[in-house]
Amino acid sequence: MGYGERMKPLRVGIIGFDGLSALDLIGPAEAFAAARTEPKNLSDKNPYEVVVIGLTRRRFAAESGVWFHPHATLQTAPKLDTIIIPGGSGLRRPAVNLTVANWIKARAPQTRRVVSVCTGIYGLAESGLLDGRRVTTHWRFAADVARRFPKLRMEPNAIFLSDGKFYTSAGVTAGIDLALALIEEDLGARVALTVARELVVYLKRQGGQEQYSEPLRFQTRSIDRLTDLASWIASNPGSDLTVTALARRACLSPRQFVRRFKNAFGQPPGTFVQDHRLDEARRRLVAANLSIDAIAASVGFKSADAFSRAFRHRFRITPGRYRRGFGAGDHGAALPSVSPQSKNRKPGR
Repeated sequence: MGYGERMKPLRVGIIGFDGLSALDLIGPAEAFAAARTEPKNLSDKNPYEVVVIGLTRRRFAAESGVWFHPHATLQTAPKLDTIIIPGGSGLRRPAVNLTVANWIKARAPQTRRVVSVCTGIYGLAESGLLDGRRVTTHWRFAADVARRFPKLRMEPNAIFLSDGKFYTSAGVTAGIDLALALIEEDLGARVALTVARELVVYLKRQGGQEQYSEPLRFQTRSIDRLTDLASWIASNPGSDLTVTALARRACLSPRQFVRRFKNAFGQPPGTFVQDHRLDEARRRLVAANLSIDAIAASVGFKSADAFSRAFRHRFRITPGRYRRGFGAGDHGAALPSVSPQSKNRKPGR
């Protein structure tokens, strides 16, 4: 049943506590606040009502020092459509963790969705409700969560995952990605994309994508003249990105360049270039009013056929179907599943 049939706002409760990550609360809250069904009409009623739920009536402080005042407490919280548990060091204090876990366990049967952002999974997992389910969290905490809660099926690379009514996400800005997915689930892809544009989010990422982007991995791990190359590639996908051209920019012979690149990043430069071109093409399929042939050429593919074959191989969906499912012209149709093929990469930080 869609929002239009419900009429009443969907109430989203975000749990607050001392020592939470402020962006884990603010990010999803801002996304839901921007989810007007008619974005140009500022008087249009928002389909969501966000309620910040404190452990007590007192204000609480985030790890960054930002203070929040709760709308309600765990004892006085109204009926909720969705519960969100932010992350933060405060939730890993035993008393706080147990309080939150017990409350979630009692509330979950009457709640449509239960969501953890980043290390909010410590509170949700403690409830036992995630046992046997696919989950994710910030890559830096994935091993610890898996060790503490061995019944979870941890997938440390995903940005967010859903298993039944339970949703888990990676760190910090991944909470915005997950909020966009929930908005899309409720109101359709067009509204979710409009919210992404309103928030000036570079790309509405899908949950199966890796947490740690390849250009960021490239910049973080490189310690020599290759450091700036990833940024240049990201800005110039349609340029000559052959080994010869890239080696020239790095002031190396092609043979030296390939060897140093593979030693540093565990993959040949051609694989990195094609992956980036496909990621940029996917963004343009959603955001740009260009033909598929034009997009293929703009990101450096020699032909539309070569582009389509590479796109299908990586994402297991055709460019045309991807655009129909995720493009700006979509009006809320069911979306096909998009899961990039596994590359057996590990987080590189």
